[in-house]
Amino acid sequence: MAEVNLRDYDTILAPVITEKATLVAEDNKIIFEVPLAATKLEIKQAVENLFKVDVTKVNTIRVKGKTKRFRGIVGRRPDWKKAIVTLQDGQSVDVTTGL
Repeated sequence: MAEVNLRDYDTILAPVITEKATLVAEDNKIIFEVPLAATKLEIKQAVENLFKVDVTKVNTIRVKGKTKRFRGIVGRRPDWKKAIVTLQDGQSVDVTTGL
């Protein structure tokens, strides 16, 4: 594990805290919101450096933004990317404390 780089803070935007995210936390998985341009290797290095854990796998998903209406005007939420990070057995991260 290397030193924490400022780029690591730009790679991990926010944890995703939903019902489904808390259910997969039991399987040593954490879900983060990341930039659309982030690669799996960048995400792995950022999580390892920031939280001092060992990452075994990273899965990424591009989430398409929803089309919404407000007072008859059609708008669109932005696309975003989420990363499901699998940690080694016995390791965990408390995402509620922040960085």
